[in-house]
Amino acid sequence: RHGDARDHRHPLTPSEAKIWARVRNRELGFKIRRQHPIWRFIADFYCAEAKLVIEIDGDSHAEPDQEEYDRARTQWLEDSGYKVIRIMNEDVHRHLEDVLNEIYLVCQERVEELKA
Repeated sequence: RHGDARDHRHPLTPSEAKIWARVRNRELGFKIRRQHPIWRFIADFYCAEAKLVIEIDGDSHAEPDQEEYDRARTQWLEDSGYKVIRIMNEDVHRHLEDVLNEIYLVCQERVEELKA
């Protein structure tokens, strides 16, 4: 089992762990995976039925080259038919319910759109 994507997983940050505790096992009604590989990227969280990539932004994203990279990655994902939402670390800690609600609503909306 060496060399599979699981080896690339890093320990969850506190904000990722908070989200993961609430979205795992279909708690929101959608199957959401953590640290899911898409092409050369690892999405923080990913919902396949909604083709939704959920990125949790820490402070590291403030660096200009990181921002550039994020933009390019988001562009590639969107061109490939994924939707990307970014959630600030701070919001996870201060407004967890709102964040979970947003993830749920976007998943729901996307699933409807993809069915149409």
